[in-house]
Amino acid sequence: MAGAGAVFPLAGLPGALTAPNLTPDAETGLGRWSDDEIGRAIREGVDRDGNALFPLMPYERYRRFSDEDLASIVVFLRSLAPVRNPLPPTKIIFPVNYLIRNAPAPITSAVPEPDTSTPVNRGRYLVEIAGCADCHTPQKRGQPLPGMNLAGGFIFEGPWGRVASANITPDAATGFPYDTEAMFASALRAGYARGRALNQIMPWEAYRGLADPDLLAIFSYLRTTPAVHHRVDNAKNPTECRLCKAKHGAGAEN
Repeated sequence: MAGAGAVFPLAGLPGALTAPNLTPDAETGLGRWSDDEIGRAIREGVDRDGNALFPLMPYERYRRFSDEDLASIVVFLRSLAPVRNPLPPTKIIFPVNYLIRNAPAPITSAVPEPDTSTPVNRGRYLVEIAGCADCHTPQKRGQPLPGMNLAGGFIFEGPWGRVASANITPDAATGFPYDTEAMFASALRAGYARGRALNQIMPWEAYRGLADPDLLAIFSYLRTTPAVHHRVDNAKNPTECRLCKAKHGAGAEN
């Protein structure tokens, strides 16, 4: 069922969302989509019928994909085994279904290769297109809180339970829990950080295939981001946090 889509299980969404079938099945997947239509959906957020995709699909991040990277993704999607998997359509409630029409934006020129001349630059590119900040930055009414970039505390509820994302800034007391590159690489490959299992909402199983230079580039970049003192600990009872205004483990300690 790799790439065959599923009903999205995240709670609190404005409607019923379906992650579409990305396999080349002609009836239920991308088999009848052109390369340009797939590329437009990925980078511009518009499906082949001209409908705006819900921005949970991070096409605003994917706009940074170079033309070469985008072409490689399309080629990979074409290589998936076709899977027939009929799914219910996404249905967004009013007024969000109208508001999201303003989210897509056309790309009118070629997107150049990113600057990956240093590990930090390459790490920045990988972190941005992966949307790490989208999950690891607390939000209010869908907007990131100023000064809290990558500081954790974003709440996820679903089959995995109720968890808050971790602070991955380099704050010595409350942030990035990895002292060395090897510890960071081990966590994303094995799914454990300091002996504690990472929650399944953190897609470490997808990241475990990254090459060593890419993992180390991500580590190098995260170490350069502004440190934010924000304690988040899912092993503790959720309490109100004065910094992010959410209720999460160790919130009252901030």
